[in-house]
Formats: sequence, structure tokens, C-alpha cells
Amino acid sequence: PSPSRRRRGRSHPRPQGLPPGERGGARRPGLASAARPERAGPGSAPRPPSPGTRSAASGGKDRRSGLILTIPLCLEQTSMDELSVTLDYLLSIPSEKCKARGFTVIVDGRKSQWNVVKTVVLMLQNVVPAEVSLVCVVKPDEFWDKKVTHFCFWKEKDRLGFEVILVSANKLTRYIEPCQLTEDFGGTLTYDHMDWLNKRLVFEKFTKESTSLLDELALINNGSDKGTQQERERSIDLNFLPSVDPETVLQTGHELLSELQQRRFNGSDGGVSWSPMDDELLAQPQVMKLLDSLREQYTRYQEVCRQRSKRTQLEEIQQKVMQVVNWLEGPGSEQLRTQWGIGDSIRASQALQQKHEEIESQHSEWFAVYVELNQQIAALLNAGDEEDLVELKALQQQLSDVCYRQASQLEFRQNLLQAALEFHSVAQDLSQQLDGLLGMLCVDVAPADGASIQQTLKLLEEKLKSVDLGLQGLREKGQSLLDQISNQASWAYGKDVTIENKENVDHIQGVMEDMQLRKQRCEDMVDVRRLKMLQMVQLFKCEEDAAQAVEWLSELLDALLKTHIRLGDDAQETKVLLEKHRKFVDVAQSTYDYGRQLLQATVVLCQSLRCTSRSSGDTLPRLNRVWKQFTVTSEERVHRLETAVAFHSTAEKILQECPEQPEAFNEMDQFDEIEAAGKSLLDRLTVPVVYPDGSEQYFGSPSDMASAAEHIREKMKLVSLKKQQLRQPEATTPES
Repeated sequence: PSPSRRRRGRSHPRPQGLPPGERGGARRPGLASAARPERAGPGSAPRPPSPGTRSAASGGKDRRSGLILTIPLCLEQTSMDELSVTLDYLLSIPSEKCKARGFTVIVDGRKSQWNVVKTVVLMLQNVVPAEVSLVCVVKPDEFWDKKVTHFCFWKEKDRLGFEVILVSANKLTRYIEPCQLTEDFGGTLTYDHMDWLNKRLVFEKFTKESTSLLDELALINNGSDKGTQQERERSIDLNFLPSVDPETVLQTGHELLSELQQRRFNGSDGGVSWSPMDDELLAQPQVMKLLDSLREQYTRYQEVCRQRSKRTQLEEIQQKVMQVVNWLEGPGSEQLRTQWGIGDSIRASQALQQKHEEIESQHSEWFAVYVELNQQIAALLNAGDEEDLVELKALQQQLSDVCYRQASQLEFRQNLLQAALEFHSVAQDLSQQLDGLLGMLCVDVAPADGASIQQTLKLLEEKLKSVDLGLQGLREKGQSLLDQISNQASWAYGKDVTIENKENVDHIQGVMEDMQLRKQRCEDMVDVRRLKMLQMVQLFKCEEDAAQAVEWLSELLDALLKTHIRLGDDAQETKVLLEKHRKFVDVAQSTYDYGRQLLQATVVLCQSLRCTSRSSGDTLPRLNRVWKQFTVTSEERVHRLETAVAFHSTAEKILQECPEQPEAFNEMDQFDEIEAAGKSLLDRLTVPVVYPDGSEQYFGSPSDMASAAEHIREKMKLVSLKKQQLRQPEATTPES
């Protein structure tokens, strides 16, 4: 029969009850065993073909809509095992409906030997006999012509179970439409075997990974939905991490689905869109179903992970909260209970501060954990899970209460130690000030003058004022520290701190009382020193004034000698000079008396101060010596003025007598007295003043003495002329 009639006729089923190779006649020895590869065991999935295998389902269909399988053979040795595995895999791809239509197998033997082709055809009997309806062996044009007679496949149809046709490549279109054949057989069907194989491998990998992942996710999700809380946690712990990354599998599936939905090969750029096989072959529904299942299970898995993570985080937070609370209420509080003293000096307070800083350093580590926990709890509260809100808020409140209470205790202790350090610092400064003031008061001073005494008094006052301010500051610091200590009992955790507080209070009050007593003693000593200093000021003042009195008296003496020279031109002027001289002497007398009084006061002050005067030893002799000189000089001056008054008075009386009364001048003795007085006065002007110590001093300069003597001589000439007139009146005319 013709091939067309055979295609339209009924296929010949394999006789029932006979094993392959024994149905419908004898077989050549060795062919069946050589063509029978090892098949996959029951329940095992067919293995994908290796990249070097060229057998493929190109997507073409025969005239009965059956799929076309192509087996290209080459000159190299063909592995029957690999070919069998490949055919098993290709036949596992179509659906049962597609398999029911049968297959057309094209065995391309143009580049192979006849015995290889024959072996492949016989192998099909064992691999796909029920599904194969037609086998087209593409032969070389001339190579097999003589050998066809040795074996006719059409005569073995009943034994093989399918029809075998030997046909040239150019005549293959008689049995299959050109549009269903690839370019290798003169058709127009576009097919890229490597691209199809790569996609198929991706599909197989995705199917395997997604199926395994679905089983793992289902186990995890189902384990978290049933059983007790402990069982759920144990189930999740055992299967918490899938063997593959779900995100990666989903991404691979989406990329594969996108490739399948495009229904194009990468190698057909710009060509006709081509689908290598039906939707069943492309497995789009399977990929979509797997993706949907994966998304569903992965969503549930993410929720399980989220719940587990949240639960784990909540348990970790609760555990850390209890660690913080237990430490703060245990070792932390015990450290503070043992620290109640304030120290009795700066060094002791600093040592306590250093110890407290170590305690704070330990607390700061737990406070850092508190801050982190508080942030985590706040983040969970913002998530808004109602079932955990109450527990989280309770944890947050408990943690905050304990931490704030402990922080307040640390701050209170730090402030107390700082106040104690400031108190001891002020006390030490005040003690140093009192020591300096006491040292200054204990040293006997020997000031050089009143200015240094005034400066010393000013320094004492400044130091005493500084001590007052220091004591006031100490009282303020002490009272502030006492107030803080009185509030210390509120942090005692039920512990009786009366003894510790009493020791601290007694120490503070004792320091303030001691400083008050020391300050009072210094004030008393300052009062004594101030009185002594004031007496010394008076002593120096008396000495200075006494020395000034000596200077004034010396100046008066000098003025008496240098300026009190004139004796007057007449009696009246001389009397005026004599009166002025007496007043001048009174001034000198008061200066001398003032100096004597000052020197007497100096003696009294020296006796009171139990010291010797620096100047009373030489000031009094100087005062007496100057006064004696002044007295001698004054007496000489008085004697001269009195002599001058007598001389001028007598001379003026004689000169003023009228000539008509010559009887008044009967006695010439008066003229002699006047001349004697004048000469005596002139002689006295030339004589120096001799002091008790033997020293001499002249009045004025020689010219001054000459001027004074000239007036005396002129007066004596007038008297002498008057005397001559009285003796020789006839010789002297009134005109003369």
C-alpha cells in the first residue's frame, strides 16, 4: 500500500501479552539487545538531554496534527543510551491528548551509516512504539540503493508496530507540509535547537527548584498554623530557612514566563514569530501555576517569618529589659547603698568622686542598652500590633521607671559630692587665708615710715575682709550641703542612714565652727595690731613734726641773721622794728614749745610701744642748740635795736631843739653821750654773734652792715654839726 493509504489507515497495535521483539515474527539476533537501552525506573522523572544531543521536537506537525520528532545522525558514533534518554525526555513533555495523536519521527541518516540507522529504527520499537505512527528515514541519494533490498522496513511493520519510509530529503514534503519542516529538510519552519534547549533547561531547573521550595514552604507554613506555641516554634526552628532563595526562584520564574509568553526565540530577530510546541509543550500554565503557588506560599512564609521575627525580637527585648532591670536594682543599687560619705578633705572628696565616676561608667553601659531598647520598643509600638501593645508598654514603663530612678540617684550622689568638694575647697582656701593673716600678725613689724604703716594697715583690712567673705561663702556652701544631706534619706531604699548623715553633719558644722573661732582670734589680733600701727603712725608723725619744728626754728634763725639787719632811720622806725622783732621772737618761742611737746609725746609713745625713737635722741639736742642760738641772736638784735632807739631818740631831741634856747644845751655832756652811743653802736655792728659752742655768726652781709652804719654816721655828723653851731654861734650863719 502507498504511504498515504497507510497514514489514513488504522495503526497496527502491538499484540498483547508478548514482550517487545517477539511480536509478529523473528528478529535479527543482537539488534534488539543493541537497540534496547536502560529505561528510567518507575516514578523517576526523565532526565533532560545534554547540550550535545541534536534530537528535538521542532514544533512541526504532520497532517494528522501529530508532533514531529527529529533524530539527526552523524558520522561519529551515536550513543544509543543517550539517544534513548533524549527520546524519553522529549516524549514526557507533551500532554496525553497530544500523545494520542501519535508522532512522526524523522531519522536523518544522510551523514550516517546504514547499520546505525537500522539500529536507531529498531530502538524506536522499544522506546516509543505505541506513540510512533510513521518513521521517515532520510537517506543519501545513491549510497543506500543497493542495500535497501537486504532489509525492507515495510515488510516488518507488524513486528515493529509503525511504518518506516526511506525517502530523500527533497521528497520529504510528500509526507509532511513544508511549513512544518525545518530548513535542514527544505522546509520553512524556523527552529533554533540550542535556544530551545537552553530554555528547556531553565524550565526544568525552575520546576525542580520551585517544587522543592513549595514543599519546604508548605512544611514551614503548615507547621506554624497548627499545634501548640511550643510545637510551632520548634517546627519553625527546624525548617526556618529554605534550601534556595525564594526571591531568586520567583525572579527566574517570571523571566521564564516572559520568555514563553513572547513565543519567540532569541535567534529569530526580525523573523516570523514561531512557537516550538503547543501551550502544553511550552508549559506556560505550569509555570504560571507554580508562580502563583510560590507567591502564595512565599507570602505566608514572609508572614510566618515576620511573626517569628517579631516574637523573637519581643523575647530578646524582654530578656534584655530584665537584664537591665535586674542589674540596676541589684548590683547597681548595692553600689549606691555603700556610698554615703562626703569625705573630710578635698583629696577624700576627689577620691569619692573618682569612685562615683567608676560607678557611673558601669551604669552608662546599661543606660546605653536602655536607649537602644527604648528605640526598639518605640519602633514595635509604631508597628501597631494590638496583641503586643500592652506587653510592650508595660516593659517600656518598667524599664523607664527603673532607669530614671537610678539616674536620679546617680545625679543626686554626683551633686552631693560636688557640693562637698566645693565646701572643702572653700574651707581649705579660708584656712590658708587665716594662716596667712595669722602669720602676718605674728611677725613683729618695723616699718620705716608712716606710708608703709598705712600700706600694712590697708593690707590687713583687705585680708580681714577676704576672710569675712570666705567665711560667708563657707557658711553658704555648708548650709547648701546640709540641705542636700537632709534630703539624702529619700534615696536610702529603706536603709537607716542616720549614722552616716550625723557624721557628715557633725563634720560640716565642726569645720564651720572651727573657722569661725580662728577668724575671731585673727580679728582680735588685727585690732591689737591696728592700735599699735596707729600709735606708730602717731610716733612717726610726732618725730616728723618735731624735726619740722627744728627746721622751722633754724629757718627763723637764718632769717633773723640774714634779713633782720636794719636799725631804722629814726627812733620811730627803730621802735617799729623792735616791736616786730618781739613778735618774731614769739613765733620762734611757740615753734620751740611745739617741738618740745612733740618730743615729749614721742617719748610717751615709745614707752607705750616698747621701742626706741629713731629721732628723739638727736632731735632734742638740735632743737635746744638752735633755740639757744636763736636766743643769743635775738638778744643781740634786741640790744642793738634798743641802743639804736636811745641813739636816735637823743639825737633827734638835740637836733629838734630851737637855736633860740641855747640854755637847754648848756651841758655838753649830752653830745658826748650821743657820740659815745653812736660809736658803741657802730662798734657793735662790726662784732659777730658768739654762740655758746664758740661759733660766730654775723648779721647780714658786709654791705648790709655798711648801709646800716652809714645811717648812724650821718646822724652822728648832724649831731656833731649841731654841737659846733652851739659853740660858735657867731661863726655860723643861719644860711650856713
